[in-house]
Amino acid sequence: MPLYIIRDDITMMETDAIVNPTDEFFSGSGGTDYMIHRIAGEELEHECRDLPLLKTGQCAATGAYNLQCRYIIHTVGPIWDYDENPDELLRNCYRNSLNAAKERECESVAFPLISSGTFGCPKDTALTIATEEISAFLMHNDMTVYIVVYDREAVEVSRELMGNIKEYIYENYVSIREENIMMGSIPGELRAPSCVEEPVIFESFDELCCNKALPLDFDNLGESFQHMLFRKIDERGISDSDCYNKANIDRRLFSKLKNPGYTPNKKTVLALCIALELNIEETEELLDTLGYSLSKSIKFDVIIRYFIEKGIFNIFTINSVLFANDQQLLGAKAA
Repeated sequence: MPLYIIRDDITMMETDAIVNPTDEFFSGSGGTDYMIHRIAGEELEHECRDLPLLKTGQCAATGAYNLQCRYIIHTVGPIWDYDENPDELLRNCYRNSLNAAKERECESVAFPLISSGTFGCPKDTALTIATEEISAFLMHNDMTVYIVVYDREAVEVSRELMGNIKEYIYENYVSIREENIMMGSIPGELRAPSCVEEPVIFESFDELCCNKALPLDFDNLGESFQHMLFRKIDERGISDSDCYNKANIDRRLFSKLKNPGYTPNKKTVLALCIALELNIEETEELLDTLGYSLSKSIKFDVIIRYFIEKGIFNIFTINSVLFANDQQLLGAKAA
């Protein structure tokens, strides 16, 4: 099941569970913790009084009361410049919280970026640990997981990676207006090709279909999307589940891909290309089976091309960059 990075208020999430970054006393005194306690109501405070103190990295589940979820999973994140081995403690927060959600048969859970606020964890480190632990869990478990942030600035990708991508976008991204100028287009019209053959005009559909000069070779249309996709999965020697997990797509959506009559959107096809670690030529080949292509006039496409050319196929790293650039993310749930 997929992992999503979204901009929202975690207290408004209608998931089975939300994760609350708290302290050892469940005090409800800081940021997100305060808002969750305030909205959930006095019943939450009463339940928390009966719980044993939490150690850093541990978690405990309670009812959600006035919130729109079923459970609140409370966890204590590390203080970055104070606790020993804070990265491992932070990983424990995610591991223990995900297992707690699984024990309660949750199908969906929403996380904040734990310890990335007043506890001082660098945002790029917090995001890396979150995506690594969640994606590792999702490789073997069916659950939809959200990382919920207030704004795009809350997600920080490494400066070196962002710098490289910005430079690549600057060198390769061509806006529609720039493309038209390069083609010599006049505003409001497209430049005609310098050499155009006289059009062939047919009187009827029968005449069109029977004209031998028209290249309508229906017996040699090329390999279908479904055939090429599953051939490449077999060639890579990976299972279907590995493929849809690495592509960050729902297994129910993946099952639809086996239907020859089903046409996935371009975003889903690109997610599969990333999962299969296809190079640019192979990616273009698979896209072409459905009439898609990678365009230099679409920033989303340019970012995807960067990662494929660099051989970086971690879909969660890619999604972090897409999110930071205000683009749609790779991966999807079944409709």
